[in-house]
Amino acid sequence: MSRREYDESDVRVRPGRRGSRPRTKRRPEHADAEPAMVTTVDRGRWTCAPDADSTRPPVTAMRARELGRTPIVVGDRVGLVGDLSGAVDTIARIVRVEERATSLRRTADDDDPYERLVVANAELLVIVTAVADPEPRTGFVDRCLVAAYAGGLSPVLCLTKADLADPEVFAAPYRDLDLPVLVTRHDQPPTELAALLAGRVSALVGHSGVGKSTLVNAILPDAARAVGVVSGVGKGRHTTVAALALPLPAERGGGWVVDTPGVRSFGLAHVTPDDVPAAFDDLAAAIEDCPRGCGHLGPPADPECALDELVGKGQLRPARLAALRRILVTLRRSPGEQAPPDGGDTRDGGTLLP
Repeated sequence: MSRREYDESDVRVRPGRRGSRPRTKRRPEHADAEPAMVTTVDRGRWTCAPDADSTRPPVTAMRARELGRTPIVVGDRVGLVGDLSGAVDTIARIVRVEERATSLRRTADDDDPYERLVVANAELLVIVTAVADPEPRTGFVDRCLVAAYAGGLSPVLCLTKADLADPEVFAAPYRDLDLPVLVTRHDQPPTELAALLAGRVSALVGHSGVGKSTLVNAILPDAARAVGVVSGVGKGRHTTVAALALPLPAERGGGWVVDTPGVRSFGLAHVTPDDVPAAFDDLAAAIEDCPRGCGHLGPPADPECALDELVGKGQLRPARLAALRRILVTLRRSPGEQAPPDGGDTRDGGTLLP
């Protein structure tokens, strides 16, 4: 028997565990990614509503590896690839997060440097407050207003349970800010609120028990959101445990309503005094003439504030400036600190739930 001659073709090299392919920072462009909006977030999975067809089922997606730890929240505009059928046990990938038009942010408290993004791309922030049971808190509403102005959202004050007390007592101080104030009752449909929300992405915030889920059920009967009760100590039970975007009927103009978990207050460590007046068209230019570090509170704290000059020239109503400065005082108080006696409220603001 002759001995076989071997050559290089007979050699087989077993690859190591790590590939020999050179690494690259180039990522696929995913030009075919389908646009969608995030509607819920749950333990590393995102439910998304594709833009192409509103009748399609929602798509469950995971975050693509190349996005790393990029935060993705309800309201985010994203790009999806993979299985977009929405069938059971299928999963797509989020490969892109679009730039946010607005962002509702909060911190755990006023000393916490870590910002938490609550809702993205909402046009309106509807601050839901009961006029009684539980008692309304100006400190909480003021903090919501600051967060809205800083994030680019247009705030709306919605007063519920108007059948229990006169809503104007609480609403009056906010009208000088040209803030839309809506009033609802349990025995009447919220038609004015429904018309305002049509065609927009809106976020609802409020203490537990003030009636957020009741409003959602009235506007969207098919939503069937759980409704809680107010305890004997005036605190509501949390019935919404995670933010959820619900679609409004197309025949009424479409849009989305984001129902958020019950809130006790916002930490405002991420907000500066300039963020609040800068949100008003008639004040944004004026504060550019303020000295550096101006808190816009007026004398004696800020004797050279340019906003006082506007009042002197008749270009700004004194009541409007007073209302604005009451909001700015909120930035100087911690969430649990009592409001000053002239603020008309001695109740605290608390902490926003995740």
